[in-house]
Amino acid sequence: MSGPRIYSAAALSSGLRTELDDQAFAHLIRVLRMNDGDPVRLFNGDGHEYAGQLCDVQKKSASVLVGDILHSEADTPLKLQLGQVVSKGDRMDFTIQKATELGISDITPLWSERCEVRLKGERLDKKMEHWQKVAISACEQSGRNRIPTIHQPQYFADWAKNNNADVRLLLHPHRQKPLRDYPQPASVALLVGPEGGFSEQEVEMAMSSGFAGLTLGPRILRTETAALAALSVFQFQWGDFS
Repeated sequence: MSGPRIYSAAALSSGLRTELDDQAFAHLIRVLRMNDGDPVRLFNGDGHEYAGQLCDVQKKSASVLVGDILHSEADTPLKLQLGQVVSKGDRMDFTIQKATELGISDITPLWSERCEVRLKGERLDKKMEHWQKVAISACEQSGRNRIPTIHQPQYFADWAKNNNADVRLLLHPHRQKPLRDYPQPASVALLVGPEGGFSEQEVEMAMSSGFAGLTLGPRILRTETAALAALSVFQFQWGDFS
């Protein structure tokens, strides 16, 4: 079945009717001019994609009759974890969006010594809600049925010390262990610093917590570029980019 792909926060099962939220209604009914009987595809993060048909289309509301589970799988078997020091402006949005498209499993925003962004209280709550929406939208576009977890921000040291991925890598321009030296992992953790990079003390702390250095060529990449380049390399080396 074809048709637009939309996210639903509701539990989904064949034969169920679920009402569209405001965003989905605006897109399907007002923008795409869809009507009763038109096909759609639904996902809610449970790992499945569902066929559906629009029904009960009104001026301000519409529902979807949920059909069968579709055999659609775009999630990677490689568990990818990203610890990203929070960046300024819309750079963090870009990183979350593209990392989701590349198959990330978990994203943890981090605070570090040179991080220039500080979020607390209501501002942090709103930013977390926004980041989750960015990830959901990227799943809609990329065909993923599982939504990556956006964890509450942590301090860099706490995340590094508590991470237990099979392979743990820190982006650093002068430290390198060739990826070919690692056996095939089930999980990879990537630690990416702020625009000003990590301090030497932070690098040493990460190394003592089991992280190894990773260099992406001779050029210095922006923080949002570096994360995506590294994730692409991991998918090619160990994941589903083959």
